Amino acid sequence: MTETTEMAGHHVPHPAAGGPVEARTPTDLHRVIPRTPQQPTAQPRSQPPETTETTETAETAETAETAETAPAEAVPRVVVPTQPRPTDSAARPAPGTRAGKVAAVAAAPAPAPAGRGGGLALAVLLLGQFMAILDVSIVNVALPTLRADLSTSDAGLQLIVAGYVLSYAVLLITGARLGGMIGHRATFLAGLAVFTITSGACGLAPGSGTLIGFRFVQGAGAALMTPQVMSMIQRTFTGPARARALGLFTAVVAGGVVVGQAAGGLLVSADLFGSGWRPVFLLNVPIGAVLLAIGPRVLPKDRGGHGVRLDVPGLLVVSPAVLLFVLPLILGHDEGWPAWCIASLIASVALFGLFAAVERRVAARGGQPLISGPVLRAPGLLPAVGVLLLAPATWGAFLFTTTLHLQGDLGMGPLGSGLAFIPCVAAFALVSLNWQRMPGRWHSRLVPAGFALAAVSYLWIGPLAGGGVGYELITAVIGLGLGVMPIVMTLALQHVPVENAPDASGLLLTVMQLGQVTGIATVGTVFLTVTENSHSTGHAEYATGWALAAVAVAAAATALLLARRRGSLTG
Repeated sequence: MTETTEMAGHHVPHPAAGGPVEARTPTDLHRVIPRTPQQPTAQPRSQPPETTETTETAETAETAETAETAPAEAVPRVVVPTQPRPTDSAARPAPGTRAGKVAAVAAAPAPAPAGRGGGLALAVLLLGQFMAILDVSIVNVALPTLRADLSTSDAGLQLIVAGYVLSYAVLLITGARLGGMIGHRATFLAGLAVFTITSGACGLAPGSGTLIGFRFVQGAGAALMTPQVMSMIQRTFTGPARARALGLFTAVVAGGVVVGQAAGGLLVSADLFGSGWRPVFLLNVPIGAVLLAIGPRVLPKDRGGHGVRLDVPGLLVVSPAVLLFVLPLILGHDEGWPAWCIASLIASVALFGLFAAVERRVAARGGQPLISGPVLRAPGLLPAVGVLLLAPATWGAFLFTTTLHLQGDLGMGPLGSGLAFIPCVAAFALVSLNWQRMPGRWHSRLVPAGFALAAVSYLWIGPLAGGGVGYELITAVIGLGLGVMPIVMTLALQHVPVENAPDASGLLLTVMQLGQVTGIATVGTVFLTVTENSHSTGHAEYATGWALAAVAVAAAATALLLARRRGSLTG
């Protein structure tokens, strides 16, 4: 009765509309509208009004706790008179109690309707995400032109590519936490501004040294911007609309890499006004400017969490851990895998172990670890993390090695090698944008099936390496198999609480980036080593195909854990 008395004068949110609903007094209970058929009707009770008040308030609290996953039409609507909110601090619900949970839901921003405005907001978010992913791969086809124009060494070329990925991967989790602190919209726009300005600076860079420096800052801007995309999708959309938005998000993340290859080849080959490689960076400037003009008008407002804090000890440990892991993987092959690369990888493993211990200590002291227990305990998240490490590894390595083969033995230029990925892109889009149209009972089973299809297809890239229709068809089948990656993202996020969305988005995006870097470094090393020994990229495709198939099989095996989650993901 004490808890009910404390709740009686507080605003209780209506789960469907997201707005506040005033708590009832015993004399107003006759104004409650009966429940809809989707909800079981409570049995009438012959109790005093006070007891009925307790029961109804508890039911309202229970509904508020499950508002994230319940369909809007299945929630009872309550029409009650307005009552003033008490200001006595003694009446405030204690944290951790049911009343406290209701108050926390009331304080959280309500999901915005996924209508026309929601669609425009989603377009702004996905375009920002697309630019960030595009810049991971768009530079690849411009490297020969960069070398000739700036007289850049091999190490310099590696750092032009790696500088962006390094700062992006290291700062993603911190960017997610900053979004929770100061607001996702403000952090997204700040990151977008940094990314747009430094893209222009990269395009105008006079030498390789300044270009490398601007690439590091550009990656930091992307790390501020991209975690907010997933968080705002989680907060803005619900039910089937959220599943569709997450599917588009993952299609952008995976498809942006391929589009980057094609767009980079087109821009470099066009050589606009003799600009050579510079348009691959300057392309972001007008797009970013438009998004900065539209974003403040359409993106949902939020003020951030008043109690959200940075996990400084965790940040100080995980940043060098990621850096020591990524740097030798990127530079190891060109440097001949010296002793410092091996030592760096060993030190990275040790620091990741220390990071786990630090996070447990932060949580034990009542702090806010970068990767919290509730995030890791969300149903399906850990298996999805494994899949999102392995799937981007095979995807990134396939794009990297195929580009080198197209410009190697097959003798294609930047434009031709970029356009050669069109069948793969089309097949990927066919699955990633339409999987929800399939019967709901198939959804979770499509994930291991898709990676198994990709694994079998990889075995054919060596025998078909001579090019022609057969080679194009096998790349399309690979894209068809890997198009199931949006389902993995949906499975990973559909049960993550809204308040944990920033941390979950930072974790998943970091894992995907590390997966791509790991795949390029490991499988790419196999490709480059065989190419150097045989002087043929076509011959290297045989060994590469087996390596890619092994990674895809591991992804399919991990995805079997997700397949246990039967049923449709659209509602």
